[in-house]
Amino acid sequence: MPKKAIVIASGGLDSTVLTYHLKSKGFDVHMISFNYGQKHLKELQYAARTASKLGLRHNIIDLSSLNKLLGHSALTDPFTEVPNGHYAAANMSITIVPNRNMMMLSIATSIAIAEQAQCIAIGVHAGDHFIYPDTRPVFIESFQQTITIANEGFGDLDLYVYAPYLHTVKAGIVAEGEILGVPFEDCWSCYKGGNLHCSKCGTCVERKEAFEIANVKDKIVYENYYNSETLHS
Repeated sequence: MPKKAIVIASGGLDSTVLTYHLKSKGFDVHMISFNYGQKHLKELQYAARTASKLGLRHNIIDLSSLNKLLGHSALTDPFTEVPNGHYAAANMSITIVPNRNMMMLSIATSIAIAEQAQCIAIGVHAGDHFIYPDTRPVFIESFQQTITIANEGFGDLDLYVYAPYLHTVKAGIVAEGEILGVPFEDCWSCYKGGNLHCSKCGTCVERKEAFEIANVKDKIVYENYYNSETLHS
């Protein structure tokens, strides 16, 4: 019987590659996604597409009622514009959604225990550490301790948090995705949630940079930008 993994699947590149990664290792994967009122809600359609292609169970958990209580994050507040630029820029702090990964991991933990899964998987990576505190190694290590304490004596589970890209930059994730045959056009990265990737927000800039460094073609079309597939033609 294969081991089971509960994967936090946003529909973005990191979690999509992670899903293929776990599938290639023989895990029984259950994808869970979250609607927390994000402007780029269309990413959930991409998560569903991946689940369909791989024949995986997929649930979307509705946390949208929290939207008005999460402050003025550019990702959820309709009156706060999503900034342009690289994640290293100071203005990117406005894209923080308070305690987002803690909420998602906590819910994933409950599901993992109920389903007797062996791991909770999350696609946090080294490129996020600068701006998002809940993507850093110290947070993942602390959360592992927390779920162990919080569920002591409950069943016979040895549940662990699996974050294989914790010390990997996004270009490394792209390189692995290429090896795994991930259809990168099935990954939504833009925080603005328009018809096309905007090419200017932090996630778009990071995505373009990662494909360039990894020397891999990306078939998506960017708004007001060249098709990145032409980069290597």
